[in-house]
Amino acid sequence: MAEVLNGLKRTVMCGNLRSEHIGSTQTVMGWVQRRRDLGGLVFMWLRDRSGIVQAVWDGTKNKELFDRIANVRSEYVLAVTGTVIARTPENVNKELATGEIEIEVTDVKVLSEAAVTPFEVNDEVSVNEALRFKYRYLDLRRSKMQNNFIMRSNIASSVRNYLCDNGFLEIETPMLIKSTPEGARDYLVPSRVQPGTFFALPQSPQLFKQLLMVSGFDRYFQIARCFRDEDLRADRQPEFTQIDMEMSFVEENDVIAMTEGLLKKVFKDTLNVDINLPIRRMKYCDAMENYGSDKPDLRFGMELKNISDMVENCSFSVFADAIKNGGSVRAIVAKDCADKFSRKDIDSLAEYIKTYRAKGLVWIIKTAEGYRSSVNKFFTSEEFDAIANRVGAENGDIIFVVADKNNVVFDSLGQLRQEIARRTNLIKENTYELVWVTEFPLFEYSEEENRYVAVHHPFTSPMDEDLDILETNPGAVRAKAYDIVLNGYELGGGSIRIHSSEIQNRMFKMLGFEQSDIDDRFGFLVEAFKYGAPPHGGLALGFDRLVMLLAGADNIKDVIAFPKMQNASCLLTGAPDAVEQKQMDELFIASTVEKE
Repeated sequence: MAEVLNGLKRTVMCGNLRSEHIGSTQTVMGWVQRRRDLGGLVFMWLRDRSGIVQAVWDGTKNKELFDRIANVRSEYVLAVTGTVIARTPENVNKELATGEIEIEVTDVKVLSEAAVTPFEVNDEVSVNEALRFKYRYLDLRRSKMQNNFIMRSNIASSVRNYLCDNGFLEIETPMLIKSTPEGARDYLVPSRVQPGTFFALPQSPQLFKQLLMVSGFDRYFQIARCFRDEDLRADRQPEFTQIDMEMSFVEENDVIAMTEGLLKKVFKDTLNVDINLPIRRMKYCDAMENYGSDKPDLRFGMELKNISDMVENCSFSVFADAIKNGGSVRAIVAKDCADKFSRKDIDSLAEYIKTYRAKGLVWIIKTAEGYRSSVNKFFTSEEFDAIANRVGAENGDIIFVVADKNNVVFDSLGQLRQEIARRTNLIKENTYELVWVTEFPLFEYSEEENRYVAVHHPFTSPMDEDLDILETNPGAVRAKAYDIVLNGYELGGGSIRIHSSEIQNRMFKMLGFEQSDIDDRFGFLVEAFKYGAPPHGGLALGFDRLVMLLAGADNIKDVIAFPKMQNASCLLTGAPDAVEQKQMDELFIASTVEKE
């Protein structure tokens, strides 16, 4: 039978006991990690979030105490009181922070019994993900997981301290807002008191933080919950957290410098790593040209090389046609991979890039004897030499080539260089390569919608020197936008905002909004700008993603306490779920899904 505390107090956490506590009487409380019986002696590892300590029961000294733990097994919750004693030299456990001492038990209370768990609670056990998330509370007991959330809490504290020290005010913005669909799908919330109308959950606090600048608060931040109804992947969840900030009377360099100072403090406080400032910058066009990505991983080379001019008149129609249709032919070099990759490996890479819409992958292997290639019959040895010289290939290297529309070439080769780096262990562990990507396009053309859409959002300011081509050549207009990238992940992004009503209206019209649409969706913001809006800009950092990268986790779900699965469901609670008809009637909504 489980006991209550009845005034018993914990004096120290399990993992905090050390040699200086020897001779003292201490009370610890926690979960049984494991039990070991040696006849008249029982050893138990007791665990709380601070770590593990060993407790010892000597049946020869106190049989009644010994009998009290007869049925205790893993995950029982105990309160243990005893004397801290030194372990004998041969029994010191160097793998435990508490390994030089143990507790000789003088009293014990079983605070809670435990059924046999569906999986063993330790870091060494490999657990099916679905089982982990069904029993998330058990998964979170593991020290690896707890350390992730200790780090998450420490990062949040570091962020708050830095921003508050730099004059920012932490201000909460609404969770129930107006739907302004432009980007990802909104999560909608029906209104009970205004039938037929809906709130949206915020995809970001964007509009409100701009209104806070109009309100004169000057510097705002919030560790904000955001929601996007979009497909999930390893670094994305339907509900997530971002470090959101906005500043008045600033230009791009001011926001970038503030963010760099924040990241420097977070890295130092969390990992004791010094990052060098200023962080390097790279224009969007250079990032795409050299790495095929607007979030380049700079921990390794393998840059893209354009060979379009060399092959535009070749007899290989795939190359020639791609260039004729406005595309390009580009290559990367996998150094010293001729002996590492079999033909089967190369074929698997060709299948891999089909995920990114590439129709095929040409390969050229350079050897001391000459060239082997999937397109041998279309090129002479001299032509292969010219290509190899252009891309910097040497004997033992493999040249991989993709020909298609530019966006397909960039996407597929950008992903391929990362896949090759993973397969060849090219990426150094515990390295952090940060880069700012700047001068993004303001617009991109959507063939699906047959109009220009904003690359970031409709409130991003065009660069001053491009204002005169806003209507005449929108595809060439650059934005005052900047993304911070860490190890190939977009850590965050921001921009200088439009604070002029006239420019904001031009932007809306370029995006195809009628005046009625502007008034309906964004009228309150445009109206606010009429009353004196300061030049302002900001940035949002993905908090979950930042924690994932600093914790060395493979998946963002490992740093979110109760994450969703791939289909946006919660295995622990069974959400989303059907609701009672009465609830739907109160909200004046109905479902078109037929009941089975």
